[in-house]
Amino acid sequence: MDFNLTEQQHEYLDTVRRFVKAEITPQVMAMEKDHAFPWNIIRKAWDMGIMNLTIPESVKGYEVDMISAALIIEELSYGDTGISTSAMCNDLANVVIAQQGTEEQQHLFLSPFVERPLLASFGLTEPGAGSDNSSMSAFMEKRENGSYVLNGEKCFITNASYASQFTVFCKVGKPTSAFIACVIVPTEAIGKAGDEETSEPPRERTPLEGGRILLGKPEDKLGQRLSNTASVIFEDVIIKPHQIIGDRRLGFKYLLNVLDYARPMVAAIGVGLARRALDLTLAYTRERKQFGKRICDLPVARETLVAMWRKVELAELALMKAAFMIQHQAPESGLYSSLAKNVAAEAALFCAHEGLHLHGGYGFVSEYEISKLARDAHIIDIYEGVREIQNMIIGREIV
Repeated sequence: MDFNLTEQQHEYLDTVRRFVKAEITPQVMAMEKDHAFPWNIIRKAWDMGIMNLTIPESVKGYEVDMISAALIIEELSYGDTGISTSAMCNDLANVVIAQQGTEEQQHLFLSPFVERPLLASFGLTEPGAGSDNSSMSAFMEKRENGSYVLNGEKCFITNASYASQFTVFCKVGKPTSAFIACVIVPTEAIGKAGDEETSEPPRERTPLEGGRILLGKPEDKLGQRLSNTASVIFEDVIIKPHQIIGDRRLGFKYLLNVLDYARPMVAAIGVGLARRALDLTLAYTRERKQFGKRICDLPVARETLVAMWRKVELAELALMKAAFMIQHQAPESGLYSSLAKNVAAEAALFCAHEGLHLHGGYGFVSEYEISKLARDAHIIDIYEGVREIQNMIIGREIV
């Protein structure tokens, strides 16, 4: 593995860093306080080409490799993990189309994201099925005319209130079926100029082929407040055969492939947050004095700073190895995806909490960004598979 970045990768990093410095970090605390969905930031990210990283070259016109995607997500997360989560969700929802869809499906369902700034949602988690995906009860039932009808509820769905397309995993035939399918549900497009000024997102959507989609009230979350999260109910949604990705019985296999891709992206989010927490804490402890010395010069504080730096570096290494494994389609890529996800989540939690501690009482005040990072960090340890699930995967693979 070569740790030297290509010229293209350096350009990606420079572009995203300038974007984050100009558009996100100066106003992130004010945006989070307002709880307003950052449509303007999303639109600018789309304009700069740092969204929809998994869309194939045949549709998008150029391709972003896995290592570059990880670097882009990490840098975007350095600015705000809520924004990067909303951006990454497009890839979470669309990568299965890129991996398993026909050429016709790729052009049909992915081209709209190239043409204008749209958001997608990934419908997997249900109120009664979190880590145990086989317990999902959303299902599609075949009709006499060859189409299907989808019914069921999904929860904790990123971008749900603003999504123009839903990627949904559901049972086939009945809620207790052993077979899982992956289906695409396009709706009317959301994302036109002025949407960010709407006080309330729409609570009901109309799928293009018929039926209803009901959306819950956006969740009031502990952290990542710049990412929209809501429940989704599918009522008699018509699914035509061309909306089914791959074999309707192999959705669980496709899901595993999607998660193997998603976990390094979550790791990238964790590394970005951990780096931000370290940088903020270094800046604070270099300026703040106690006992006549800078806090960073006190041995006990320096020991913590070294531990934070070590966590960031190890998480970065785990992330790059996982991205490398996936890019080269290594058989053990899933193992290293889970490792990267856990190591990065641990780094994010550790750096945010220890950074808050070194800020002292100021760290507990909401105007200091470190307090925001401490809230944001928790979800990185949870979404796309809690740490216990990752350990189960690692344990299964190594024995």
